[in-house]
Formats: sequence, C-alpha cells, structure tokens
Amino acid sequence: MQADYIDYAGYSRCIKLEDEHARVILGPHCGGRVLEYAWEGENALMLDPAHYGWTWKPGQAPPPQLCPSGGRFDVGPEMIIPRHPELWLGPWEAEVVGPATVRMTSQPSEAIGLQLVREFSLVGPHAHLICTQTMKNISDRETRWCYWSRTFGRGHGICLVPLTPALSRFPRQYVMYGPGRVIQTAPEDPAIRIRDGLLEVWDTPANPKLGLDSYAGWFGYLMPNDLLFLKRFPTYPERIYNEVAGLTLSLWYYRDVVCELEPIGPMEVLAPGEAASFSEEWWLVRHPFPERRDVLDLAEVLERVRQVMSA
Repeated sequence: MQADYIDYAGYSRCIKLEDEHARVILGPHCGGRVLEYAWEGENALMLDPAHYGWTWKPGQAPPPQLCPSGGRFDVGPEMIIPRHPELWLGPWEAEVVGPATVRMTSQPSEAIGLQLVREFSLVGPHAHLICTQTMKNISDRETRWCYWSRTFGRGHGICLVPLTPALSRFPRQYVMYGPGRVIQTAPEDPAIRIRDGLLEVWDTPANPKLGLDSYAGWFGYLMPNDLLFLKRFPTYPERIYNEVAGLTLSLWYYRDVVCELEPIGPMEVLAPGEAASFSEEWWLVRHPFPERRDVLDLAEVLERVRQVMSA
C-alpha cells in the first residue's frame, strides 16, 4: 500500500490511500476532510458536487448549505464553543508520514486556543481506517473542549446504535432536538424504535438531530447502496461529557439526503501547552439493504459486526 497524490472533486493534490478493495481520499483544502471513503468504487460519504473545489476565505459569508460535505471533524461542545472557521473551513497542511498514513495540521485558532492535528491510517481489511484527532492548547489559559466527529454518510439509510440502559439518563435512551431550541427528553417517533438492545432509526424522523448517551462504543449505518458503515470509538462513563445533553454520540438524519454520524468525546481539560487525542475506527462491509426497511434482520447485522471488529 502506498500513498499517492490525485486531483479530486475540484481540488488539486489530494492524497490517496488505496488497497485492493478500499480507497480513501483526503483533502486539506477546506477543513482537513475525508473526501472519499470507498469500498470497491462505492463511496460511503455524501459529497455534494455543487461544492466541488469550494474554499473559504477569512471574512467570507457562511458556506452554502451542507458545505463542506464528506468526512468532517470538529471540536465542541456545539452550543457554547466560539466560532472557529480556521479549523472548520480553513486550509490545512498535509504530509505523508508512512506507507498508509497521512497527517494534516490546522492553522491555529486564537478564538478557542487550539491547534488540531489529524492522522489517517488505512490499516486492514474492510477498509479499516483509523482517524485520530489531537487538540493542543496553544493559548495562555486553560481550555475545556471536546472531540466532535461530523461524518456525512449517504442519505436515507438505517442507523443502529447499541444501548447501555443502566447508564442512560434519558427516559427513552435518546433525545430529539427540536422543533426550535427544544430538546425532547422522551420523544416518540414512528421512525425510531428499540429492538434487541439497539436503537434503530429505520426511516426519516420528524426532527433531524438525535442525541444518545450510549457507552457501547460503536454504531452502524446501513445505506441503500448495500454498504454498512461501522464506527468504533472509546467511551468514558466516569468522565464529563460537556455537550448540552451529555452526549457520547449524535445523529443528524436530514431528510433522505444525508445522515451525519457523530461520535463525541469527553471534555478535555488542557493547561497551556498540553494536548489530548481521540481516535475512531471505521470499517465498510457489504450487507444487503432490506426490501422493506422496517424488517432488517438485526441478528445478521450483529453477527457481521462481530466478525469484522474481532478480525
């Protein structure tokens, strides 16, 4: 496996990691993103062609809707962190640091006192990609931010999240944001149900943003293109999660266009000069999308997950 350079989606000199079945394309031009995460040519990410080649300049108006798309990463908590477009939209530096590893480094953000470094390594079968973000406190004050992944999966799939009811603070083990600024702590939605210990979002919910406090440390998203996108990440029941509802993960199921898959890390208290890292692992697995989306065989999916994550 060897990293290479490629022009892609309107950007020059993106970096490609590729093996026999999988391809990862990384773009440092706008927010340090994953532009393609593909299995046998099928991209699992929603990348909007309307925004190909889009870049941000300081003082520019907010980006178009759903831009930037693809595999995005950020820092939070969402409701209280100051704006930091240098990290979210600005250009990053990229370098190949190994046969299958790329490192990208952000500009510094004075607003939140951080500089970010991301490393991506394609390490094994089923497009096994390790994504690590390190936040470094470059300010002269203590910082209290958290990791926030914001990956755009292709739209109108089925989300599966294993639950940990003994640790949940929510009556229905998830919350729904909206309408408006309301957070519903006991929502009822026909597109969401609990089966066999899993929260299953099997169709489009009434409001797009959902939050969970599961400590199982993984979830899956089965897309209509017969790809199962798996994410695994560490959780810390003894630590503080400083999102407004104490979330370990969030889903943003926007119509049939996109589903944002969002592991969230705990609060990192960093003195000046200190750093903290958070990693998530990705896999892609071929799995048939059901003819009726409300009758997915969960036992088959769970067995496939077990096989992949134990390999």
